[in-house]
Amino acid sequence: MKRYSIPLTDLEVSRLAFGCMNLASGGSSPITEEERRAAIEVVVAAFEAGINLFDHADIYAHGKSEAVFAAVWQAIPREEIVLQSKCGIILPDDPRYSGPGRYDFSYDHIVAAVEGSLQRLQTDYLDILLLHRPDPLMELEEVARAFDTLEHSGRVRYFGVSNFNAGQLELLQAAVDQPLIINQLELSLLHPHLIHEGIIANQIDGPHALATGILDFCRLTGVLVQAWSPVARGYLFNPPAGAPPNVRAVAEKVAALATEKETTLEAIALAWILRHPAGIQPIIGTTKPERVRASALADDVTLTREEWYELLIASRGQPVP
Repeated sequence: MKRYSIPLTDLEVSRLAFGCMNLASGGSSPITEEERRAAIEVVVAAFEAGINLFDHADIYAHGKSEAVFAAVWQAIPREEIVLQSKCGIILPDDPRYSGPGRYDFSYDHIVAAVEGSLQRLQTDYLDILLLHRPDPLMELEEVARAFDTLEHSGRVRYFGVSNFNAGQLELLQAAVDQPLIINQLELSLLHPHLIHEGIIANQIDGPHALATGILDFCRLTGVLVQAWSPVARGYLFNPPAGAPPNVRAVAEKVAALATEKETTLEAIALAWILRHPAGIQPIIGTTKPERVRASALADDVTLTREEWYELLIASRGQPVP
């Protein structure tokens, strides 16, 4: 699989990343041997398909997804993968905390969250740490101090964010010494708002909730955009009953192109994201090895400009302005 060089780092990452959110089940039950076996199987399948970046978060299955991932060290050397995790969200039902669901970018929480992730993952360092969602109470000095502590101690090599808009990203970058190298954002044919806003600007009937130019800002500043939920949880392939006409139209177009190009549905949906000149990295989240392999075929698919726009127009449910 072809790779990206992330600016301002020594990291070479695969065009696709693997999201580890669903490696373990939620709740308080202990990790089973079956979960460990399944985790090793799907992660090894991703690695063998050429994927070398594995994405975590401390909240995934209340930390159990990180813990079950540690089983893969039996099969994959730590130095051969890029390990990424996220922190900053506290879920309301997380037994490790009390109080409401919230965000926490305090120094103590960031450092403690990383220490917990390292313990569960059974590794000495993260290649990348992302702040998971913007915290309205973010104290820039505390984040900067946490980043310095984690970098200087060798626990985190590089830093980034997730779900930040352009202003939030620029504000944080002005406060920290480390380059923010990644912004992880939702993007798919059923959630194309990052791309739509560049088309509908100044359209009176356009949506009001815009993404504030974040895709262009990341391109301008060399920040790698990672696309989470890139196949819209499978709705692109099996639209639910009563799905809107545009969802059905996209699914039909994806299927038609897959047949025409003799490839998989996953490959077409992901190739649409890969075709964008920003060099966006989709994060696939399946737990099925066969779907990992089907997704990896996107690396060999190039959509024409006409095909890319046909998919966009199907997604919009109307022509471009």
